[in-house]
Amino acid sequence: MIQINNLVKNYGTKFAVDDISFRVSKGEIVGFLGPNGAGKSTTMNILTGYLSSTSGEAKVGGIDILENPDEAKKLIGFLPEQPPLYVDMTVNEYLNFVYEIKGCKLNRAKHLEEVRQVTKIDDVKNRLIKNLSKGYRQRVGIAQALVGNPPVIIFDEPTVGLDPKQIIEIRNLIRNLGKSHTVILSTHILSEVQSVCDRIIIINEGKIIADEKTESITQVVEENRRYHVKVCGPQREVLNVLKSIPGVISAELTGERELDSYTYALESEKGVDIRKPLFYCLSEKNYPLIGLESVGMNLEEVFIRIMDKASK
Repeated sequence: MIQINNLVKNYGTKFAVDDISFRVSKGEIVGFLGPNGAGKSTTMNILTGYLSSTSGEAKVGGIDILENPDEAKKLIGFLPEQPPLYVDMTVNEYLNFVYEIKGCKLNRAKHLEEVRQVTKIDDVKNRLIKNLSKGYRQRVGIAQALVGNPPVIIFDEPTVGLDPKQIIEIRNLIRNLGKSHTVILSTHILSEVQSVCDRIIIINEGKIIADEKTESITQVVEENRRYHVKVCGPQREVLNVLKSIPGVISAELTGERELDSYTYALESEKGVDIRKPLFYCLSEKNYPLIGLESVGMNLEEVFIRIMDKASK
C-alpha cells in the first residue's frame, strides 16, 4: 500500500532524510519511531505531499505522490502534530467543510455520522471546536482524516499533550482503525508503539536503523536469552545446580520468595535452549521447578541499545 524507495531530503549539507526505503502492507499498523529531529515528520510530510523530496520516490497505492499528488492524496487521511482545526466552527460545520474540500462523493449525512460515531464525537457535534477539550479536539482531528474513508491513515504524534485517560482512548481508536485501514503512527513515545503497532521502524539522523515486527524487535540487540525460574529447595544447592547446566552463562537469586520456593535469574548463551536440561537437572536433585518465564528487554532498553549501536 505504501512504498518509500531511496528517499532523500537535504537542506544544503544537512540530510533530514538520508536514502531510506520501506514498504507498508495493506492492513498493517506501523510505528515510525525515533528521537526528536530524527526525520520522522519530514518523511511523513513527503509521503502526504506537504513537502517535496530531493530524490527518491514515495508511492501510495502505486501512485507517486510527487508525480500525481491529487490522486495519491485521495488515498490518505493525515493527522499532523497540530490538528488543522478551524476553532470558530462547530464540529459538524468543520466536518462538512472537510467533506467539501476533499470532494467526497459518499452519502454526506450517512458518512459523516459514521465518522462521528467511530471517533466518539457525536455528542459534541453542535459545539464550537474552541470550547472542546484537548482530547475532543484530537478526536475531531482524527475525524477529518477519516472523511472520504481513505485506505491509508497517517498520524504524527497523535497523543501529545493528552492526559492518561485520553491517551488510552486514542490508542484504542487507532487500534480499531487498523482493522480496516493501513496505519502509520509517527511518534517518539515508546509505550504507544508497543501497545498499538504490528511493526516498528526506527529512524535516527535520517537513516532507518531497525525494521522489525513488534514482538521480534528485541532480537535486533539481544544476544542472549534471560529467564526467571522459580524452584523449591535450599538456595545455595539450587544455585549450584543452575550454574552447572550447560549453556547457562549466569545464575543469581532475585530475592523473591513464595512459601518454600525462590526465584532465580538465568542467562543462557545465544542459540541455546536450556529449558529441557533445566528441567532434567532439577528433577534429578528432587528440586521442583514450579515456574519458568522468559524475560525480554522492554522497548526502552531496545531503543537505547539500537541508538548506541547506530552511533558507533
